[in-house]
Amino acid sequence: MSSFVVALDVGGTSMKGGLVTRSGEIVLIERRDTPRERGPAAVVQVIRSFIDDLATAGGGLPAGVGLAVPGLVTPEAALYSANIGWRNVKAEDFVPLDVPVMLGHDVRTGGLGESVLGAGREISDFLFLPIGTGIAGAVVLHGEPYGGSAGWGGEIGHIPVFPDGEPCACGQIGCLETYASASAVGRRYSARTGSPATAERVAALTASGDLVATEVWGDAVEALSLALATYTLLLDPAAIVLGGGLSEAGHLLSDPLAERLQKRLTFREAPPLRSASLGVNAGMLGAALLGWRAAGCPDAGAAWSLDVLKSPPVA
Repeated sequence: MSSFVVALDVGGTSMKGGLVTRSGEIVLIERRDTPRERGPAAVVQVIRSFIDDLATAGGGLPAGVGLAVPGLVTPEAALYSANIGWRNVKAEDFVPLDVPVMLGHDVRTGGLGESVLGAGREISDFLFLPIGTGIAGAVVLHGEPYGGSAGWGGEIGHIPVFPDGEPCACGQIGCLETYASASAVGRRYSARTGSPATAERVAALTASGDLVATEVWGDAVEALSLALATYTLLLDPAAIVLGGGLSEAGHLLSDPLAERLQKRLTFREAPPLRSASLGVNAGMLGAALLGWRAAGCPDAGAAWSLDVLKSPPVA
């Protein structure tokens, strides 16, 4: 068996690929653009070329390939992606090599990475919540991401938290994503002030006492507390693992969120909030686990060291 797998995390803007050994060493990490403006067929072709180039850099055929992709996904096929536009792409169609391959949903694959390797390593039931351009969650039950009956599990970003609130791109009203995603925080601040802003900028302005930024940030925290209270009452997670760009605000987000969440859960303790450990490499490392599982090594990752995984550094 080859000493490495190819792991690829495909996003709507860019994709990150790497070579990961059986012992968990990241041999190589590269990033390429996702050419979704050229159509789904072009994206599939770029993925095939990327995998081929990574395998060549490794010096031979990989033991397997793991792919984290957006949309509705099964281990055998990418059924649908609104962002990229593909439908019913078989796993083997992404790979130009005659090796085993396994697909995973991008967020759930990141949740798998955090479960086996990161912040959820010692707990079996938790929510992995990366807060980035949008919001989706990985429901981790008994150590494995749960996709639901048809693969739509974890769409916490479309829980309506303010029923009389702003319209969401999904067609509903008042969704969590409309208030608490990184893009929403920047957009809502800009709408009130007329000044372009990112979520990072709004966080900095909030820390400095800017009134408009503080209101927008407070709306995001309130929306998150409502959604997470509902989630907690339904599934009783041992922890909530926060990732994505907005979580990089640290205590500016986690402290008020923990306080508001506890106030909503009047008769029970709120689950602790943890920071994700793997950063932007969570999806790629989860894909590496899928690649080793495809290769017939289901216990891959059990002995991997987080220090090894961070070398080369999380980028």
